[in-house]
Amino acid sequence: MEVTGKLVKILDLETGTSKAGKEWQKQTVVIDSGDEFNNLTAVSAFGEDKIKNLNKLDIGMTVSILCNVYSREYKGKYYHNIDGYHFTNQSENPEVKDSFVTTDDNDLPF
Repeated sequence: MEVTGKLVKILDLETGTSKAGKEWQKQTVVIDSGDEFNNLTAVSAFGEDKIKNLNKLDIGMTVSILCNVYSREYKGKYYHNIDGYHFTNQSENPEVKDSFVTTDDNDLPF
């Protein structure tokens, strides 16, 4: 899934130790899609590499985040997570548009 919008908030870095004794770190950002309803989306980054990429972005930038969305059940209730794995500044990577236009079917390259 891709989340695109304006970066409005970067939350504090969270750290801890898992039950297995491994250190972990997580940072969450809030994206405003500009939609009229349900416009805010919180996306988390787990691990040093992903957090490093996330920290290249600044509040106010239009960003694009590729993420995994999943749910888990706990005591009969479901909780959702949105974990980002690729964070980019949209203005640095504008969408490439097709520039090949033809009206002649005989001019196809195949």
